[in-house]
Amino acid sequence: MASLFDDPEPPDAAARGAPLAERIRPETLAGYVGQEHLLGPGKALRVAIENDQVPSMILWGPPGVGKTTLARIIARTTASAFLNFSAVLSGIKELREVMARAENARRQGRKTILFVDEIHRFNKAQQDAFLPFVEKGSITLIGATTENPSFEVIAALLSRVRVFVLEALDDDAIRVLLARASEAEGCRASDEARAAVVRIANGDARTACNVLEIAAQSLEAGAEIGVDRVEEIVQRKILLYDKTGEEHYNVISAVHKSIRNSDADAALYWVARMIEAGEDPLYVVRRLVRFASEDIGLANPSALRVALDAKESVRFLGMPEAGVALAQCVIYLAASPKSNSAYTAYSAAVDAARETRAEPVPLHLRNAPTRLMKALDYGRGYANAHALDAGVADMECLPDALAGRRLYRGKDVGDESDIIRRLEEFRRRKGPPTGSPGTGDPRVR
Repeated sequence: MASLFDDPEPPDAAARGAPLAERIRPETLAGYVGQEHLLGPGKALRVAIENDQVPSMILWGPPGVGKTTLARIIARTTASAFLNFSAVLSGIKELREVMARAENARRQGRKTILFVDEIHRFNKAQQDAFLPFVEKGSITLIGATTENPSFEVIAALLSRVRVFVLEALDDDAIRVLLARASEAEGCRASDEARAAVVRIANGDARTACNVLEIAAQSLEAGAEIGVDRVEEIVQRKILLYDKTGEEHYNVISAVHKSIRNSDADAALYWVARMIEAGEDPLYVVRRLVRFASEDIGLANPSALRVALDAKESVRFLGMPEAGVALAQCVIYLAASPKSNSAYTAYSAAVDAARETRAEPVPLHLRNAPTRLMKALDYGRGYANAHALDAGVADMECLPDALAGRRLYRGKDVGDESDIIRRLEEFRRRKGPPTGSPGTGDPRVR
């Protein structure tokens, strides 16, 4: 039975037929590729590792950038026992047993690094259970996550660790790893094939190794991996996009803000990236409909109709045919004059409704379909604007507490310029604000 306290790097990994990515996993900082902003000479994390003063930490970054590898290197460099803990396979009972052993090891002068992969999958109770052991120094906790720790790690634990952000590997780093992988696998690849693997990897070392390993299988001895073989394995580039995670919100935010900035090219790119990664096109078009009202609004009222037409195209045609309709909509929205006055006006109306007491509707605005309601002065003082030459009555339509309040503040751009001028003219004809006639409670006479 394997010990819970495994060596950081099993010496017989290759002999057991481990995956290629595992076989080329570096054992020292000198062999580690990427993350120069954290591990370059003189950088804080590198200095902490070399001085054996490693704090508990969360390593946050996309898949395949070296989070697990870095944790193993830290354990090896600091001569610490390495314990890999799983949320799926272990619970609170197992954690306490492990922590008891770690505490015994500490008393004997041996440090323990507890590596928790995908720490975002641990529930609150499990995360709470780490706290006393982190505080006492029984273990050095290294958590790894692809999700934003701000949302996935409890505040009490987050306050006791440092968060290091790991970045997707650049193309040069992937090329270095591919060279190592080719040597370990004993295979050759054409320049075009290596370039294709770099594109497909999208900064993920594990993906690069997996593609190379599969491509090398079933090849005759001495044969070279060609680009056709690589493209046969992976039909299209794997895009970093998680429909339920933070990247989902990051990308749709990029769509929205690119259109707001009238950048049609950027908006098209982000929309295409979402669709190609498998996003529901109806979700995308819902956001475009929202944008048409929120950020364009009265400056170009036709934008809402264009967005709704795009929605119907997606429903009627489906993808990929409706992709052109989405592109047409995105370009139109980006090119439109922008105004968020309808959005801010509605927000102001909501604030007014929440912040003031719910006064009764003024009597002159109420219908009076019965004799009793007429006797209670329902409708008294109402003036029908259609019957007036000015087209507007000198009548306050807000309750007394809000009389004269301006909720809509127009933006002098596009079609909204005409709307502003018309409303100002109506206000001029109406005259200065006055109190509503007969706004008292009709039940009290």
